[in-house]
Amino acid sequence: MKNNSTRRLKIKKPPILFSKTQKIVAHIEREMGVRFLAYWTSPNGSVCDYDVMGLYEVLSHLGPSSEIALCIKSSGGSGEASLRLIHLLRQYTERLVAVVPLECASAATMIALGADEIRMGPLAYLTAIDTSIRHELSPVDIDNELVSVSQDELLRVIRLWKEASSQNEGNPYQTLFQHVNPLVIGAVDRISSLSLRLSEEILSFHISDMKKAERIGRQLSEGYPSHDYPITLREAKRIGLNALPLEQHINVLLLELNELYAEMGQRAVTDYDEFNYHSHEIVNILEGAGIQIFFQNDKDWHYRKEERRWVSMNDRSSWHRFEKAGRKVVKSVLHIR
Repeated sequence: MKNNSTRRLKIKKPPILFSKTQKIVAHIEREMGVRFLAYWTSPNGSVCDYDVMGLYEVLSHLGPSSEIALCIKSSGGSGEASLRLIHLLRQYTERLVAVVPLECASAATMIALGADEIRMGPLAYLTAIDTSIRHELSPVDIDNELVSVSQDELLRVIRLWKEASSQNEGNPYQTLFQHVNPLVIGAVDRISSLSLRLSEEILSFHISDMKKAERIGRQLSEGYPSHDYPITLREAKRIGLNALPLEQHINVLLLELNELYAEMGQRAVTDYDEFNYHSHEIVNILEGAGIQIFFQNDKDWHYRKEERRWVSMNDRSSWHRFEKAGRKVVKSVLHIR
């Protein structure tokens, strides 16, 4: 695929800022007086089941603690993974505090629901947790990639159809099925009820009143017209969450930490030619005192003109572990599958 000249190109890689992030992690722990963990995903990363194994590595290194402050910055991912992450955290602490400086959306909001207390900075927001799926039979976009389909979108299409049509203009599903496979619609309906079930289970870790947990879960699952609706501190309090303002000096430190993670998470692209390139990108980071674990994409990409899409090749993506051992930093690859 690549000629000899492209093989001699120096592959660009993102920076690893372990020493700098560790200084801020230690500073935050001193200021808060509790064990501190950071969970960060880039826009191209997501909450996933593999993160559970990564978090287990971090918690095993640190051991149990009476209280853990978990910084969350993510645009979302798997709700099932969120439940597993909270279940794991609860094995290592009696009290969990979520500290949110920025975006904490979708499945990341579910993680925050599992905390006894949510501290939110001026830029922080949660979102609705209605679940969308990218099914194997989903429609495709202009790049021939599968798109996500949500229950809210489907219900709105049908409602608008009924409002704009007379009773004699047929069944809206007959037209909808021409664009969205019936199996996708069935899967979306099933996954939508899953959001409510997951939120109730996660809230039950610290809320004994199940009616309250159901009310909060239903509001987050069904109460907003947009999946990305920003739920700020004021509204988080209004719907019944134990949300408090984040101390200003802690918020400043968290934003500094996010800036370092964003630098690590920049996409490092090496172009071979117009149809081939190599990509390095750190997408998920988990960190505590003395240890950092991250997932790094490391693969070639080739554009298939006949299919109008990019396909990955020579995938060497993996989890990496950086750990302090005295004055040394031990680096290793984690084989998580």
